[in-house]
Amino acid sequence: MRRVDAEERRARLARRHRLTPTSRAQDVCDAVRSVVAFHSSDPASVFLSAWARTQELEIRRLESALYAERTLVRMLAMRRTLFVVPRELVPVVDAAASQAVAANERRKLEKFIDESGVSDDPAAWLAAAGAAALAALEARGEASTSELAGDHPLLAERLRMGLGTRWEADVGAASRVLLLLAAEGKIVRGRPRGGWTASQYRWVPIERLGPLERPEPGDARAELLRRYLAAFGPVTETDMRWWTGWSARNARAALASVRHAEVDLDGAVGYVLRDDLEPEPREVPSAALLPALDPTTMGWKLRDWYLGPHVEAVFDRNGNAGPTVWWGGRVVGGWAQRRDGEIVYRLLEDLGEDAERTIEVEGERLAAWLGDVRVTPRFRAPLERELAG
Repeated sequence: MRRVDAEERRARLARRHRLTPTSRAQDVCDAVRSVVAFHSSDPASVFLSAWARTQELEIRRLESALYAERTLVRMLAMRRTLFVVPRELVPVVDAAASQAVAANERRKLEKFIDESGVSDDPAAWLAAAGAAALAALEARGEASTSELAGDHPLLAERLRMGLGTRWEADVGAASRVLLLLAAEGKIVRGRPRGGWTASQYRWVPIERLGPLERPEPGDARAELLRRYLAAFGPVTETDMRWWTGWSARNARAALASVRHAEVDLDGAVGYVLRDDLEPEPREVPSAALLPALDPTTMGWKLRDWYLGPHVEAVFDRNGNAGPTVWWGGRVVGGWAQRRDGEIVYRLLEDLGEDAERTIEVEGERLAAWLGDVRVTPRFRAPLERELAG
């Protein structure tokens, strides 16, 4: 097996994820494709991840791709996480990951309906509520959750969630039904109510995307894994199972369907595409400021080779990455935005004056791009919280 050391992996990461000045994308969709999909649990991360990977990002251009052209689509997918994916990848991700997530979500929702006393036949009630929501949305063309909740009595019901736990709460049935319909690929998220940092999305019928040819799950898993290997390889089996959320059986079956090769990751077995064994060209180290939950920071389960000892500073206790400073394809610190808009950072190791000045310039570039917008990560890492003040 060819050996791929940590330095070469970092060089691959920096160039393929478009984190160097020479590799930045002209088109925002190409930036997304470079890492398969953007995390969208925090809506601001989508825009900040795009900014870090493009030459000159116009917010209106990304909004147009998401809400007008629909060349980018938000969908619940791997690990029950919200992602933004290229339009052509929607049916692949749906068959490879979303449908399994949706089946589990349906079981949980039927349980909540039963425990809430709403119906003694949860499956039938949920089918009727889903049909009512789809009909109401079709009539409106586009609508918010609150608007649809007033269109039918079933959608106005209240459900008791987390019965007997400290998270027990009443929630509107409409919100849960619509989330399930989205997971099942029947509706998609539209423009949010508010600016680009807002997360209260309007809903539109899936037909707005045009015809979708849904592949078989096995074929879809193989295609999704092929794209993951192209963007993130070499990866271990642990990495691919974590990123996809698949069982060992499904992950190994997908790998067997993809032309791949094994490489030596300093004693561990890694996987790359079979035609991707050439040494990676090395570039002069460059800086990048990546947002919370960026797809690069979250792209592997085994992160020592690019994260080093910094996990407790830049990740929260639940494994969510905060804003990170990168140099030469590895995490070297964290950053935050203060109330006055200033971008502040802290390096967790000595890089020298030239590197520090380059990182400072990148922070100034980000502050100028954000302007009057203020961004606070939804999941806050210790270093970000400390820097923000």
